[in-house]
Parts: sequence; C-alpha cells; structure tokens
Amino acid sequence: MNSRLPDATVHILSSTVAEVHVGSEVAEVVAPDTLALRDRVVEEIRQLAASSGEPAHATLVEGTSRWPLVVHPDGTFAEELEAAAVPADDAAVTVASSAAASPSVTAPTPVSAAAAAVSPAAAPAAPAPEVRPTVQDLLDSRGGSSRARATEGWQAAVRRATGGLISPAPGRAERSRLDREKRVQRRLDAPRTIVVLNPKGGAHKTTSTLLLAATFGTIRGGATLAWDNNETRGTLGWRAQNAPHHRTAVDLLEELDESSNFRGSSLAALDHYVRTQVDARFDVLASDEDAAASSTIDSAAFDRLHALLRRYYRLMIVDTGNNMRASNWVAAVAAADQLVIVSTVREDTAASAAWLLDGLREKGFGRKIDEAVTVLTAPSSRPDRQLEARLSQHFEQVTSAVVKAPFDPSLVDGGPIDFDALAPETRDAWLTVAATVADRL
Repeated sequence: MNSRLPDATVHILSSTVAEVHVGSEVAEVVAPDTLALRDRVVEEIRQLAASSGEPAHATLVEGTSRWPLVVHPDGTFAEELEAAAVPADDAAVTVASSAAASPSVTAPTPVSAAAAAVSPAAAPAAPAPEVRPTVQDLLDSRGGSSRARATEGWQAAVRRATGGLISPAPGRAERSRLDREKRVQRRLDAPRTIVVLNPKGGAHKTTSTLLLAATFGTIRGGATLAWDNNETRGTLGWRAQNAPHHRTAVDLLEELDESSNFRGSSLAALDHYVRTQVDARFDVLASDEDAAASSTIDSAAFDRLHALLRRYYRLMIVDTGNNMRASNWVAAVAAADQLVIVSTVREDTAASAAWLLDGLREKGFGRKIDEAVTVLTAPSSRPDRQLEARLSQHFEQVTSAVVKAPFDPSLVDGGPIDFDALAPETRDAWLTVAATVADRL
C-alpha cells in the first residue's frame, strides 16, 4: 500500500498572502487579490499532487477557522467549509470551489467539542469594532493616474505645437505599445525562469535569449539574467557586449564547490561572474569558453546554480544547447516556469521544434508545452509566406501562442548584438514576444 503524501497546511494570513507548510518546508504565496490567491494556493497543492500522481490533501487555516481541501493532479479541487468553524464574514477570503470541480470532500476536519457546544443563537453578539481610517486609506483616496500623453504621431505634434493646451490621446499604435509595456512590467510574486528551446543549431535560440532579456531589462527593469546553459560551450557570451572579465558558469560553480557559503551576499557579488549589459539593463552568465577544458555542466550543477541565481534575479532567461538528452538540458525544462520555442521560417528548423514538442509530451511535460510560446523568426528579408502560414497554423495548435519576428540585418554577422542598431519593427516584435511571455508568468 502506497503511503500518502504528507498533508499540507495552508495558513491564510490576509486576502493576498498565505503560507503553505509541507513537513519542514514553508512556501509563501503572494497574490494581488483574493481570487488570485485562491488560484495560486490551489496550484501549490496541485504540484504536490502531480509529483505523486494522486490527490493531495491540505487543511486551510484562517484564525480559528479550518477546512479541508483536496486537489487532484489535473488541477480540479474540492473543499467543504465547516459552518461551525468559519464565520460568514470570512467567506470572501476562503478558497471556493468551482462548478466544474470534483465532488466535495465528505470528511471535514473535526470541530472541537467546545466549539460544537456553542450554538449561534446562544453566542453573544460581539460589538462591531470601531473602524478608523489608516494611512493606506489615505493613499487609496488619491485619484487615478493622469491620462497618457501622446509621444508619437500627429497627436504628439499637436501637443507640442500647442504647448499642451491641446493634448490628443495616443493613437492606436502607441496605445498598443503602452499596453504591451504594461504587461511586461507586471508584478511577479516570485522569481521566474524562462527557457528557450530548439534542439537544432542555427534556430535563433541565442539571439532570441538576448533580445528577450534586453526587452525585459529595458522595459521592466529589475534583475534580469540571460544564462547560457550549454553543457560545454555556447555562444551567448560571445554575442553579448564586452565585459571586463571572461569568467563563466563553470567559474561560479567552482566557487560554490570550494565553499558551502557563497562569499557574496548581494547581486553585486556576482559581478565577478556575470557580464553586465549596461545599456539593456540585464546580465549575462556565459557557458564554458575554454577550448581545452574537459568539464561539463550536468543536472546537479544546473540545480545548484539555479538555486543560487534565483536568490538574486527576478527573471532568468535560459539559452539551451542542442542535446535534449543532456541532463542539464532536461533539468532546465523541469525548472522552467515558461517555455519559449524558437524557430526560423525553415522546414528543417521547424520540424526540429515540432519533434522536440512531441518528445517533451512523451516525457510528461505536456502542460508546459500547452502553455509554451512559439517565436517564428524570418531568415531573410523575403521569407516564404506560404511556409510561414503553414508553420504558424501547426504551432498555434500545439502551443498557446505564436509570435512572428522580422528579419533584421543588424543580427546577421553573428557578432555582439548592438541593441541600439535594431530596426523599430524588430523592437516592436520582441516587445510583443515579451508581453506574450509575461502574460503567462
């Protein structure tokens, strides 16, 4: 008889914060509102269920109220409130089940004899607490942000010509850009790992990794890392801007091996190992560049580096090698919060990407594939539109979204990418890619 997973205990601290306790491990869950908190708590429990292939049981606790929750590996869940233990006023912060959820749990957590002995009619009515405004109420009373001012097109020209007396709203193109920038800038409640994949060389993985990191770094700010997770040598470090050192992931790993306590206590300590892309506001961690070296990065090494780097970076965008059987490649997919499948508009490159997706589904990563974003890049200024349409149709059916990126001559020479030299159409396309990925983080 298989032993059941240890029960989880979820402490609801507020309408936006909860703690999930499983054994000695504690995970904080933060969300912008009550409904999002419900979804994220359920997802935490679902991951426990998925790891064992059987329903995961949890007890939700808020103050003196407790109720059971059961989440199945497919994400469906059921819970049963205890009328004697959950006050009506707390209903807004409970994790409510959906109409499509599986049957309710029939064995609620026992109520203590003392609680059961007190009937609602006999309980004295508690005096309503006096509510006084707080500093948050003061801040919330501020008006909304002012209307966006046009910065491009004829609308901006009119605003400048009249000194702002006539200020048309931004045009359609500018509104679209502002919307995508806002999506890229959305708040993240935990570090996120984006993994860029295609097992064929020349599929635009490294270029896509750098352009995605540059877009997030420039538009969103914060700590963003582009990480070359090749098992031996990759070209991410070569295509990044020059840095005052040539240390790589192998050097950082050796630092971890020599000391159980990494000597740095801040992001600045990693400057000895990462290459700062000042203009684009992100860092690069290169793979091994020593032609005579015999060391490789395996899954254990990836996991150790990932555990360290997620302490300092909010976004990690991982470039992968071409060997999908390498243990560090598999470890990156397992750690990914979002997959980005890249391909040029070519038969061989697209077939390699499709083969990859089939293999990942067979390995149990079907859900990540369903939520993946596909990027199709034009290999020349005149791509095959018929082939592009056929590839788009295929990948739209097997991933969650397809975004197209135009050919850009500034990326052809294979040298360090000059982000200032990118065409406006290229910047706009990669803003769309970043916004599409951000929507799923």
